[in-house]
Parts: sequence; structure tokens; C-alpha cells
Amino acid sequence: MKNLKSLLLIAVFTLGVVGFANAQKVGHIDFEKLVAEMPQTKTLKLDMEKLGKSYQDEITAMGKKIEATQKKYVAESESQTNETNDKRAQELQGEAAKIEQARKFAYQDMQKQQNEGLKPIIEKAQKAIEEVAAAKGVLYVLDASIGKGLLVKKGEDLYAAVKAKLGF
Repeated sequence: MKNLKSLLLIAVFTLGVVGFANAQKVGHIDFEKLVAEMPQTKTLKLDMEKLGKSYQDEITAMGKKIEATQKKYVAESESQTNETNDKRAQELQGEAAKIEQARKFAYQDMQKQQNEGLKPIIEKAQKAIEEVAAAKGVLYVLDASIGKGLLVKKGEDLYAAVKAKLGF
């Protein structure tokens, strides 16, 4: 009798745990795709392209200026002293170093601005996902974009609902 009670208690407990586990709603979303398709991301991309073009134009102009100076110095090199030619070579090396510094600065500035621009976009997407998940009773949302690691997608795909929530 005691064994029967214990067995019955274990069976009820096991069924309860299994039922509870099955009641957990799981969803998934391709977060990378969602963020990439947001209008703010597209605007940020265009802004970054404009900034990159302006930096590239500036660096190209600096390069052309050095190239013109170098041609002038080469043409005049035979009529100049070795000391003057050495000073001119050092001047050109200094200008080339400035171009390299400008390239590094442009790269770092663009990375910084892109990261700053993406932060509010990502936060907005995460908030929308949380709201949609709460509205649908989804307790766990998996990111389907991470290495496309979901092998079985039996949970609810929240992409369309989140996209609608964000208004695009």
C-alpha cells in the first residue's frame, strides 16, 4: 500500500513536471535579419556610406597633393643640394604618415559612429521582441540568426509579429 502511494505520487509528480515543461512556449526570431531590415538600420547604412565617401575623398585629395609635390621635387632634384633633397624626402614621408593617420582615424570614427547608431536600433528591436513575446505568452525566445544554429524550429516564429510591431 505504501509502495502504491509512493508510485502514485511519483507518477503524478512526473506528469505534472512534463505537463509544465510542455506548457512553456518557446519562440524564435532571426534577430540579425530583423535589425538589418529595420528602416533605421538602412538610414544608418546610407549615413555611413556618405561619411565613408567624404573621408575617402579627403584622403584621396591628400594623396594627390603629395603626388604632385613628389613630381615637382623629382623634377627639381638634380638642381637641388643633397641636403635639400633629404629634407624634401622627409617632408614627403611625414605627409604619407599623415595620410595613414587619417585612414586610421576615419576607420575608428566610422566604427564608433556605427556602434553608436546601432545601439538604439538594437534596443528598440529587443523591446519589441519582449513585448510581442509577452503578448503571445512566449517565455523563451531563441535567436535563429546565431550561426543559423536552430536545427528544429518547433517554437513560434515571432519575426512577422515583431516586424508589424515595429511598423515596417
